[in-house]
Amino acid sequence: MQSTRTLVAATLILCTGTATAAEQGPGAARGFETLPSDAIADYQLGGAYNPPARTNVVVRDSTAAPVRGLYNICYVNGFQTQPGIAWPPELLVKNSKGKPLVDPDWPDEHLLDISSEKLRAAVLKRLATTISGCARSGFNAVEFDNLDSFTRSKGALRHEDAVAFATSLVRAAHNVGLAAGQKNTPQLSDRERRRIGFDFAVSEECHRYDECSKYTRFYGDRVINIEYVDDLRGRFADICADAATPRDTVLRDRDLKPAQHGGYHHDHCVEHRSVRQ
Repeated sequence: MQSTRTLVAATLILCTGTATAAEQGPGAARGFETLPSDAIADYQLGGAYNPPARTNVVVRDSTAAPVRGLYNICYVNGFQTQPGIAWPPELLVKNSKGKPLVDPDWPDEHLLDISSEKLRAAVLKRLATTISGCARSGFNAVEFDNLDSFTRSKGALRHEDAVAFATSLVRAAHNVGLAAGQKNTPQLSDRERRRIGFDFAVSEECHRYDECSKYTRFYGDRVINIEYVDDLRGRFADICADAATPRDTVLRDRDLKPAQHGGYHHDHCVEHRSVRQ
C-alpha cells in the first residue's frame, strides 16, 4: 500500500487549486468541491457531446475529457471490471467452475474480488491510477459504480465487504481533491453512508422504483437522478411534479447516446419546474 499512498499524495499536490474555501463550497476544508445544491446535471456515459443549455454538472466516463466551466463528475467502475480492460484473474470473483463471475446484466463485466483486506488493497492499488487520472484531467468528483455487486456475487462478497471497500475508494478520491458520490445501492444505512464518507448520490430510476427518499433523506438536494424514457412510471412532467422526485432529475435514453446519434433523448425537471410550484 505504500506505493498507493505515494501516488495519491503526489497527485493531490499536483491537483490542489488556488480557490478559497468559500469559492469551493462545503468540501473545501477537506480539499475538494462538493456537488452544488443547485445542480442541473447531464449524464453522458454513452459518449461526450455539448451539454444542453442550463446544464452546470456533467457526468462522463473516466476516459473522456471534462467540460470547461462546469462541475464534472468522473465515472469509475469501482466494483466491477470496465469492458476492454484486463484484470489479473486472482482479483476477480470466480463462479462454481472457477471462471470469472459476470454481471448477468452486463456480460462483459466481471466482479472484482474485495472479500478480504488483502484483496481490497490490491484492487484499490489498480483503481488509484484511474482515480488520480480523473483528478489530473480536471474532474471535480467521481462516482463509483456497482457498489451493489455483492448482491450478484452468489455469496462470494458480503455487504460489509462493499462498505469497507467503498470507504477506501472515497478516501482515495478525497486524497486527490475529488468529491465522491454514492451510486445506487439504496440499502445502505445512514450510518454506513457516514462511515464511507460519500458527499452526494447518483441514483438511477429512483422514481421508477420508489426509492428517491432513501437518497434525499440523507443527501438533500445533492442527488442526481436519472430516469429512462423506455420505463417511466407516468408522464415525465408528473414525475417532476412529485415532491419525492429529486430536483436534479434528468430523463435519458437507456443507451445514453450522444446528442448527434439516433435514439438520443434528453429532458430535465428544470424544464418542468413550474409544474412543481
